[in-house]
Amino acid sequence: MKSGFVRDLADGQAVVSLFLVHEKEIRTSPRTGKSWLQLSLGDRTGTISAKMWDNFDALVATFDRDDVIHIRGRVKTYNGEKELTIEQIVPATENQYEMGDFLPHTKYDVEKLYADLRATVASVKNPYLQKLLVSVVDDPEIAPKFKRAPAAMSMHHAFIGGLLEHVTSLVGLANAFCTHYPELDRDLVVTGAILHDIGKTEELRYVRAIDYSTEGRLLGHITIGAMLVRKKIDAIADFPKPLAVLVEHLILSHHGSLEFASPTVPQTREALALHFIDDIDSKMAAARATIQAAGTAGNVWTDRNPALRRALVRPDQYLAGAPDAQSKPDAKVAGPAVKVEVTVKNG
Repeated sequence: MKSGFVRDLADGQAVVSLFLVHEKEIRTSPRTGKSWLQLSLGDRTGTISAKMWDNFDALVATFDRDDVIHIRGRVKTYNGEKELTIEQIVPATENQYEMGDFLPHTKYDVEKLYADLRATVASVKNPYLQKLLVSVVDDPEIAPKFKRAPAAMSMHHAFIGGLLEHVTSLVGLANAFCTHYPELDRDLVVTGAILHDIGKTEELRYVRAIDYSTEGRLLGHITIGAMLVRKKIDAIADFPKPLAVLVEHLILSHHGSLEFASPTVPQTREALALHFIDDIDSKMAAARATIQAAGTAGNVWTDRNPALRRALVRPDQYLAGAPDAQSKPDAKVAGPAVKVEVTVKNG
């Protein structure tokens, strides 16, 4: 059982715990010629840099990236950042840990989210679109991946179950959009919300770490998703070709612009709606993660979020009279005198 999570580590603390290895490298100082083992270690609460200075040569070959290791060491602060100085490493066996301790996970009940998703599918009135959606969400090969996949590597919903959380959030936004704009075809918007990122189930690897698969690197989730949906459509008898084109257009255009890897731009009302609800959900998720990462420290500004390309003001701290974070020069990018162009790629 794991103890000593990254989020809770304090300067000077002695640590005996399990960590997932994210990066492993032997580095050598060009000035002194001394070598050390440099690691990036993590769990579901975050990552921390770690160094082992002595007696590591025989250990290097006993574990690798994406392995879980026992470490004994101590936390110290260097250049304002916490890091671990490691005294001992012992590779862990699979019966000594639960992977849920090492990969961040949605806080929601996955089975409840999936039941809600299936209820949404049942509410779709167009028989062809409903058959298409059923063929995806009830596919025994797709469903387990849909429940587990993250929505991104780092931009937003970058955790186990993140894709499902993102999709169910989009369904809620789709329903609200279609109520406010009744000219929209609700069945099409909901279909796009459910299927737009289905390629993420194959683009990413998410068993022992979150990373891109080879297929994901070569093709990308938009291409993978479009091919998957075309295969499902071809298996449905008499599926109208114009309807198939509209569904595929939703997937191919949902990033909104060629700059962000969409093969085409949104050219239907439904595609426009899908792009904008996807964009706002990804940005709000990124903002939420940034605020949460700031913890309880009494500063007005968060750290800079690279996805949003800015730091954020924490209104609760600002209204409470907390001090500005003088050590965060990146906070200036959110100031009123600076023009900032957001170039966040949608999930």
